[in-house]
Amino acid sequence: MLRQQRPASTAVIASRLCADLYNLEILKENVEDNDSNTTRFLVLSTHASAEEGNKCSIIFSVAHRPGGLFSVLKVLSEADINMTRIESRPLRNDLGTYAFFVDFEGSDRDDKVKGVLSEVEKAAASFKFLGCYKGAEI
Repeated sequence: MLRQQRPASTAVIASRLCADLYNLEILKENVEDNDSNTTRFLVLSTHASAEEGNKCSIIFSVAHRPGGLFSVLKVLSEADINMTRIESRPLRNDLGTYAFFVDFEGSDRDDKVKGVLSEVEKAAASFKFLGCYKGAEI
């Protein structure tokens, strides 16, 4: 999309491979502030993938109260769901409240995972299921 349109006010943070593949000009290399930095890229769609995944991603926030986060993590634990990543980001409009990005092993085609997603949605203040996909080894 950007390659065809090339809007003047747009830049992309990507690898040298991406620049080579799409004939993009590299303006600056090594823009990270930490040499061991890694960047994660997601491709999101409104349509489910035909391929079954083995890893799922969700975003949620919880009530700003003791045990708020625990109430969601407990759902995953009690269902024996292996959480592989959790990351928190502050919400802009609500000081002291965070969005949590969580990855876990499983497939949304599995009834157990479907049940967990439903229970997490009930326990969270806000919830978004990003989808399931084939996890890559790094």
